[in-house]
Amino acid sequence: RGTPPRDWTNANIAQMKSVCRRFGFSYDWRREISTGDPEYYRWNQWFFLRMLERGLAYRKRSLVNWCPKCQTVLANEQVVDGCCWQHDDTPVEAKEIEQWFLRITQYADALLEDMVELEGGWPERVLVMQRNWIGKSRGTRLRFAIDGVKDSKAHIEVFTTRVDTIFGAAAVILSPAHELLPGLFAGEPNRAKLEEEASRLRARIIRGADLATAEKEGFFTGRFATNPFSGEKVPIWVGNFVLAEYGTGAVMAVPAHDQRDFEFAQKYKIPFPVVIQPVEGASLRAEKMKEAFTDYGRLVNSGPYSGLASEAAIEKMTADAQAKGIGEAETTYRLKDWGISRQRYWGTPIPVIYCAKCGIVPVPDKDLPVKLPENVLLTGQGQSPLANAPAFVNVKCPKCGGPGRRETDTMDTFIDSSWYFFRYTDPHNERAPFDPALVRYWFPIDQYIGGIEHAILHLIYSRFFCKVMRDLGLVEIREPVRRLFSQGMVLKDGAKMSKSKGNVVGAIDMAEKYGCDTPRMYTLFVAPPEKDLEWSEQGIEGCARFLHRVFRLMDRHAAALHGVSARDLKPGKISSASEKEKVLLRKAHQTLRRVTADFETRWHFNTSVALIMELVNTLQDHEPLDKHARPEVLKQVLELLVLMLAPIAPHLAEELWEMLGHKESLHCEAWPQYSTELAEEEQVEIVIQINGRVRGKICVDAGLPEEELAERAFADPKIEQLLRGARVVKRVVVPDKLVNVVVAQ
Repeated sequence: RGTPPRDWTNANIAQMKSVCRRFGFSYDWRREISTGDPEYYRWNQWFFLRMLERGLAYRKRSLVNWCPKCQTVLANEQVVDGCCWQHDDTPVEAKEIEQWFLRITQYADALLEDMVELEGGWPERVLVMQRNWIGKSRGTRLRFAIDGVKDSKAHIEVFTTRVDTIFGAAAVILSPAHELLPGLFAGEPNRAKLEEEASRLRARIIRGADLATAEKEGFFTGRFATNPFSGEKVPIWVGNFVLAEYGTGAVMAVPAHDQRDFEFAQKYKIPFPVVIQPVEGASLRAEKMKEAFTDYGRLVNSGPYSGLASEAAIEKMTADAQAKGIGEAETTYRLKDWGISRQRYWGTPIPVIYCAKCGIVPVPDKDLPVKLPENVLLTGQGQSPLANAPAFVNVKCPKCGGPGRRETDTMDTFIDSSWYFFRYTDPHNERAPFDPALVRYWFPIDQYIGGIEHAILHLIYSRFFCKVMRDLGLVEIREPVRRLFSQGMVLKDGAKMSKSKGNVVGAIDMAEKYGCDTPRMYTLFVAPPEKDLEWSEQGIEGCARFLHRVFRLMDRHAAALHGVSARDLKPGKISSASEKEKVLLRKAHQTLRRVTADFETRWHFNTSVALIMELVNTLQDHEPLDKHARPEVLKQVLELLVLMLAPIAPHLAEELWEMLGHKESLHCEAWPQYSTELAEEEQVEIVIQINGRVRGKICVDAGLPEEELAERAFADPKIEQLLRGARVVKRVVVPDKLVNVVVAQ
């Protein structure tokens, strides 16, 4: 772009603030922070140094995810379907470099165990994604001796959750980045070719998320290993689907009982036996198998363990492995330490100095923040831009005073977002990240809104940071967020809005064309907030027409109601109301009751908008409103309409409130209370079926929308219990009568 990153970022912030203000979003701007300011990122550096002191921050050479377009490293969580999370058209490559890590794995058990505090407050889908990403597995670590090597310590270690299948191991497969490969290739006549193949596969390592679908490639090393249980020789292969950073970087391939291994064996014609037979049904034959049999069963062709059930065999074989010194029980995790080094300019400088005499030296707290230098040349050539700034790089060692060199990588910007909400409690503190007393008052967060795409990114990093803060004595809580709501995305033409796709709808453009309230109402009306929203010009025009109808309705009646007070409508007068008055009052209070519930519990603002539209339709159906309806009745109904409209279309509502004769701002008003008597609706009995069989009945208000009716049915305790663990295929809703849930058999 040719614009310095700070200038570009600040211009975007200013633009976004102007949009927020124009659309009437209410924020306490006194607490505003910018994570790109040294006043903020000095505390990123402070946290890093505290982690370094505790061994939670460390540096090592590692195979990393490399985005050729960003020219930087990506964390495992930032690789989506094999591509960069920011560029879904750019495949990620494997590259080995030195980088800094945070030891998030030290908190793996705490991240899992503390999820009990989140149950019921966080979407189950997010919790499942986090559990799977942490991936705690209990199994057995085994050692396969390498054939032809006299050193008793030369062996390949594998981790398996299915030691009961080891007699079916047809090969041992190593990652292309496995540390043993150079030794295995040494002395081989085709060593150069083996090294070339390994190098080629290193560039084609499959990311964890793609293991099930990506093409698996490999080659035979010419070497063999010994099965520690059977004593048989098994070939040593290299495969691009084995990840060096997961488990031990090696797997025992059991094609009959692992689908990934089955596909690999089929491709390379590796023979294999069946060692687990199903408890019921026909026996399996390897040559007839179309897919792997992965369930537990009964062991066969497994020496002294044949005849045992899988569960019993796993327990006995693990104990035997430990007794014989060939393995032991172990718990592993899919979660890997968080690689935070980035070869970017725009990020927090990592506060360490390299000294030839003293090694890695932390920057003293008194010298924080280490500020980003200005006017740095951004080339995008793969080296950190900070390396081209001699005045930044070349410094004195804080320990010995000799020549030193600053770290030139910057921190992953997810560091910034891992704790920013804590800073809101004390945004101008110059002595600490925040005052713990203020955090005690405000935290945990009552309601947090974050997209599902951050389930294993920001949302897991922020939980990790909270636990580190607890250990540092800064906070007392284990979890930062009590309730999480995952909103949907705004789509256009079926795709996520993106400048690169050219399908962005500008907020200011919409405001200029329709005013701010129309797009506000449209985004709330077109879909529930947890669903994706497909932007439609026709839909927004419909909302514009509705708001014009409301204005015209108020314009017809407001002037005549200036001196009237809705508070003059006493309960005694309601009983003597005309039929028209009763219809209008009941509809207004019934609408208020359901809109209140939508705002306080369900957050289904689309239903609220629909209810308000129904109320306006009812009012227009009873025109002229001032005929057979007292002014105080009409005033109350119109005031309730405006108050309910206020959170959705605040600017128009403020104008309408003034038209009704009010001097004080609408936003000084409390949310109205509905009359229980007037809000009472006709009740109907709903039959709930599961796969056509009656499983329950509930009583609800007549006229509930289909989606709300289905929600009520699913929330019934008996139905919830019956559906637990079931996969819902379809639901059929007959308004005021029936909800039928179809589940997979």
